[in-house]
Amino acid sequence: MKRNTRDTDDSARSISRRALVVGAAQIAVVGALGVRMQSLQIEQADQFRLLAEENRINIRLIPPARGLIFDLNGQPIAANEQNYRVVMVREDAGDIGEVLERLTRIVPLTAEDLARAMEEMRRRSPFVPVTIADRLTWDDVARVNVNAPALPGITAEVGLSRVYPWGADLGHVVGYVGPVSDYDLSRIDDQDPLLQIPKFQIGKTGAENKLEHALRGSAGTKRIEVNAVGRVMRELDRKEGNSGADIQLTIDARLQSYVQARLDSDSAGAVVLDLENGDLRAVASAPTFDPNMFVRGISVANWRDLNDNKYRPLAAKAVQGTYPPGSTFKMVTAMAALEDGKITPEETINCKGWVEVYGTRFHCWKRAGHGNVNLHESLKQSCDCYYYEISQRVGIDKIAAMARKMGLGIRHDLPLSAVASGLAPDKAWKKSVRGEDWRIGDTVNASIGQGYVLSSPLQLAIMAGRLATGREITPRLVRAIGGTEQPSGLGESLGLNENYLRRIRAAMDDVSNSSRGTAYRSRITASGLHMAGKTGTSQVRRITAEERARGVTRNEDLPWERRDHALFVSFAPVENPRFAVAVIVEHGGGGSTAAAPIARDIMLQALYDGAPPLGAYPAADRDRIAAQQRKIKDRIPPGSRGQTRA
Repeated sequence: MKRNTRDTDDSARSISRRALVVGAAQIAVVGALGVRMQSLQIEQADQFRLLAEENRINIRLIPPARGLIFDLNGQPIAANEQNYRVVMVREDAGDIGEVLERLTRIVPLTAEDLARAMEEMRRRSPFVPVTIADRLTWDDVARVNVNAPALPGITAEVGLSRVYPWGADLGHVVGYVGPVSDYDLSRIDDQDPLLQIPKFQIGKTGAENKLEHALRGSAGTKRIEVNAVGRVMRELDRKEGNSGADIQLTIDARLQSYVQARLDSDSAGAVVLDLENGDLRAVASAPTFDPNMFVRGISVANWRDLNDNKYRPLAAKAVQGTYPPGSTFKMVTAMAALEDGKITPEETINCKGWVEVYGTRFHCWKRAGHGNVNLHESLKQSCDCYYYEISQRVGIDKIAAMARKMGLGIRHDLPLSAVASGLAPDKAWKKSVRGEDWRIGDTVNASIGQGYVLSSPLQLAIMAGRLATGREITPRLVRAIGGTEQPSGLGESLGLNENYLRRIRAAMDDVSNSSRGTAYRSRITASGLHMAGKTGTSQVRRITAEERARGVTRNEDLPWERRDHALFVSFAPVENPRFAVAVIVEHGGGGSTAAAPIARDIMLQALYDGAPPLGAYPAADRDRIAAQQRKIKDRIPPGSRGQTRA
């Protein structure tokens, strides 16, 4: 069929429009290709030239800044400082031996450093950076950077390292960090890739260890471009990790420093407990150690000195050491008998210097005896025979139950290394552990804190605090994590008879403030701040009948290891208790002469929040105390170094 002229014209116009659209599209595509080719060949020519030279992209972890640790008043007690170091990536280095030999001409490296680095690189994946040297000077780093073309795989970095501004004063509390080891990896179930970074620091002891996860933070990453010889060409992008949480402890660093100075050269431990909230204001053990030595790498000589010292400076005696509590345990025995109705506060028992139980004599510390004594006098004068008698009435199981109610014989949950549980023994314990029946003589020994009974200074401070308040005071070391306040340790009522508690407190008041009290010489004379206390002397050797017959050998005439331990527990002020203090002086002799004066001085320092006036001491002591304060003042740091976050 023949098409008409109109149809032909419409068809021609339609074809022309399509051709125009197709042509325009072709031109656009060609134009886009041209622009892209220009970008690839001209604008990005340098980038692709580098890639053509076998450049590649590496992803590396960025260690986070470790969280800081502060004391009660915001003083940094574990901080970070800048640390210049040199690292090597084995797969980028080529001939490792040759590169390290060149490096030794630039920075000081010992044969031991090189051997350690080689061993570390053999153990690690080839792409993992291994620290060759750290704690370098800026001049060392500058020389490495200048010689970078001749040192493939070598990079100079600046990182953070731990520092402890208060040094040895907080060694046992804060602990220290150190490089993660194979032993660490074998005993912890943690897949954090940060732990695979050589020389990455983790907490080893103390709060640093127990609060590791909060302090560590999480890793960041960075993508870097390296050329064929391993030289870092540029950083492509970076994703920062999360810094560890800052932690505030309840420790008052200046009080802690005072306590360490007051313990001086004694082998001793002391705890200061705030009775308003259970906060631990000081937890000191002497002698101590400087945690900075471990962060920087302790020498063999220094390690040997610490490890071989008979006074055990590495042991946290305040929480880890357990000792027979001696006469400081008598309040527990008394409360058990009172609560069970086996005695009344007014009942008297005759002390003739000894008690015979099934043919065995148990002696009082006062050879001639105390005569007739009631509860009050038995505590004030620390009569042993009184407790020998009442313990047989009440029995060991109820004494042990009261001990645990007072915080003894249980492990308190604190972020410190090796917190001891002590021992409040009962019949079931002896049967299960020793396979023996409990004997009445065991009860008599336990009544005065001897035999199987064991307590730490921490537990004794808690016991004193619970007696003072009638509440289940629980110790708290961490005040806040990441700004979040932690639960208070004030606790609920113990449910004990308040009248009996008042009788115990009144007797402890007289221990320190009555002229016949065993701690009278260590009293506080400041009005309204009187201290209640209890002395304790625990034997570490058996005194034979022959020795008693010829006269018991004085402590000062015995070798140090065979002398009695000296203890003292206290709280103050008597009318409104604020602090409890417990002190142990290993092999110090008598509690009244060795431990009580230390506890009194620590208590006053806590009550006054600094050096107390001389008028707070008995007149006879003031000259000696003035000299002592001058000496100690020089040992307390005036402040602390600043902290670095990044």
